[in-house]
Amino acid sequence: MAKLTLILGGASSGKSLFAENLARATKKQPVYLATAQALDGEMEKKISRHRMRRGPEWALLEAPVSLAPLFCRFSSRQVVLLDCLTLWLSNLMHAARDIDDATDTLLCAIRDGDAETVAVSNETGLGLVPETQLGRRFRDAQGLLNQKFAAAADEVTFVAAGLPLCLKAPA
Repeated sequence: MAKLTLILGGASSGKSLFAENLARATKKQPVYLATAQALDGEMEKKISRHRMRRGPEWALLEAPVSLAPLFCRFSSRQVVLLDCLTLWLSNLMHAARDIDDATDTLLCAIRDGDAETVAVSNETGLGLVPETQLGRRFRDAQGLLNQKFAAAADEVTFVAAGLPLCLKAPA
């Protein structure tokens, strides 16, 4: 069973940088599995900054929705940084996909695969209650998604202000 690490945190908390450094520390070939789509100028700039920070040694795969089929491609010599589950959830909701089924399928693919995986996700439940029904539905779906990943993960780290807090360590 392939190792799964979950990195949680708020927006701009340092979770992606922490996850990148964790992946580098494995000394395996890093693969960045991106769920973001450059739908506006702001997102284009953010994606560009992330790419420059990672450097050319990272392989890149972009998959906004269909992640699970990709995990059969990876080998034990690779570490996959899945960034991020929050955008993946948003993409699933926009495409009217079954979130529970997609999550279960993705977790099975990760665990049945050969590559170590570091998954990044936002913790959205610490802020204000969203004003809209869609916002509340998203927040609740994100919480359930994070709970499923945390239960399946070997390790879970929460990052705030760039500082890691271990929530779950290997037994």
